[in-house]
Amino acid sequence: MKVSRAPISIFILFFLSTVLPHNLSLGSQITCAGIVPMKHRNNMLSISDFGAVGDGKTLNTNSFNAAIDRIRNSNSSDGTLLYVPRGVYFTESFNLTSHMTLYLADGAVIKAVQDTKNWPLVDPLPSYGRGRERPGRRYISFIHGDGLNDVVITGRNGTIDGQGEPWWNMWRDGTLKFTRPGLIEFKNSSNIVVSHVVLQNSPFWTLHPVYCSNVVVHHVTILAPTDSPNTDGIDPDSSSNVCIEDSYISTGDDLVAVKSGWDEYGIAYNHPSRDITIRRMTGSSPFAGIAIGSETSGGIQNITVENITLYNSGIGIHIKTNIGRGGSIQGIKISGVYMEKVRTGIKISGNTGDHPDDNFNPNTLPIVNGITIKNVWGIKVERAGMVYGLKDSPFTNLCLFNVTLTGTQSPPIWKCSDVTGAAEKVNPTPCPELTATTQQGGSCENHI
Repeated sequence: MKVSRAPISIFILFFLSTVLPHNLSLGSQITCAGIVPMKHRNNMLSISDFGAVGDGKTLNTNSFNAAIDRIRNSNSSDGTLLYVPRGVYFTESFNLTSHMTLYLADGAVIKAVQDTKNWPLVDPLPSYGRGRERPGRRYISFIHGDGLNDVVITGRNGTIDGQGEPWWNMWRDGTLKFTRPGLIEFKNSSNIVVSHVVLQNSPFWTLHPVYCSNVVVHHVTILAPTDSPNTDGIDPDSSSNVCIEDSYISTGDDLVAVKSGWDEYGIAYNHPSRDITIRRMTGSSPFAGIAIGSETSGGIQNITVENITLYNSGIGIHIKTNIGRGGSIQGIKISGVYMEKVRTGIKISGNTGDHPDDNFNPNTLPIVNGITIKNVWGIKVERAGMVYGLKDSPFTNLCLFNVTLTGTQSPPIWKCSDVTGAAEKVNPTPCPELTATTQQGGSCENHI
């Protein structure tokens, strides 16, 4: 099995900043520091103390569970660091606990077993009403946390490997009975940090914070083969106060996808994704680099995306929803994006994504309003942009400013319908719906 490889280092992102146009430079290094209070762990345990053997053969599930039980039952107010030394540690899925740090040393690998028959099941997420891929329950993620506080996964670029190939094959040949497991999922949790690790070969979505708050992801490398199905990189889902930065992602699906529930289930759960920052990220994907949706029923608000480098991708920026979704997408600000060899630069669509069942109301329409995309530079872009709103719910207040997309042999074109907005300093010239330099509420400049 071939695994996508990162560049020599994710710090290629900083190298790229020196060759981008001035208006796309990375600028000062604003960071996520301060979102999640960092605590020094006075106590440390080694997984080796619990009988774990990193020989790539021994099953270490009992060792991980015993070590985490010790942390769970300790009385330390500062929490405990669980150290994983160099070696390859096979294990089944396991649950984390609050006030702990999972620390992977240089050369440490936590590797999932490939026994799909005995993988545990959990209930579907209430905002989805069923498993995302199959009705009913879903397989638990490889590393899981529910109702936790103050959890860190970090180290010296150790690896968490989901060994997803058997799961990908089950999806391909139609034998999958339940929704595949993610690599890491935090649910109903707060004050989470994931940094300085490699996450690879997830069976499904790689890193999935759902119903969470105060989540920081930085200096992470996420890898999966380009043909691995639905291996999204990071999916903030019905979560708030999330910051993703300084990372490299190359997977088989969207690199970062912001979500908030699926049709009538997401509307009823009513838990938006909001106050999310994504910056200084580089990567490639056969699908989208930055995605919002298509599950947007709880609403998506106040999303900031800046200083992104994408190459060899299907879509650079993709905002997607559908009839029956409901919810609102607003307050989206995207700036400083460089893309190369991308099929479609910008796509905003109201007819994307499937439905969990036939119980959705087709008259429940999403509201898309207030999207600003500025300072975008793309080369070898086949199609500049496609913006397709809904006839009974047109997309409004779309602002394009300082966007230049060049094609391979001829200038790429725009296609639009059911949208109003404005465009300034956009090349090639966008469709008529976006060519006005002013729009309701003022000029495009007032929106940037």
